[in-house]
Amino acid sequence: MIEEYAQRGIMLPRSREALRRQLRHFVVAEVNGKVVGCGSLCRLGSDLVEIRSLGLREECKGLGIGSLIVEKLTEEARKQGIPKIMALTYAVSFFLKNGFRVVDKEIFPEKVWTDCVNCPKQHACDEIAVLKLLS
Repeated sequence: MIEEYAQRGIMLPRSREALRRQLRHFVVAEVNGKVVGCGSLCRLGSDLVEIRSLGLREECKGLGIGSLIVEKLTEEARKQGIPKIMALTYAVSFFLKNGFRVVDKEIFPEKVWTDCVNCPKQHACDEIAVLKLLS
């Protein structure tokens, strides 16, 4: 699923090895034994995590599964005592419905200097930054 989104330019590609290393940070949604969605958390600092690799099968969009994944990831961030959760996204309305607000991506230098420097869209980024305060 992640590879499919990456090929469409919607998500950064992740190698199998990178996914294997991050597997414990993933939430996976299944319907009738079939994986239909996923998402993960990546710590960007002591007070910030990013939702990344959030994807859902087309036929499952609009059913609330994506919101459940975000809810589980948010619960995990709260358990870890992290007060802020962010994402870079094209699905702005989805995140707004889930309690996030649009912010300037420049307030996340830890994201810009880790992932964005390797992104093919680095100089013409069209993703929107969203943030949710958990405290």
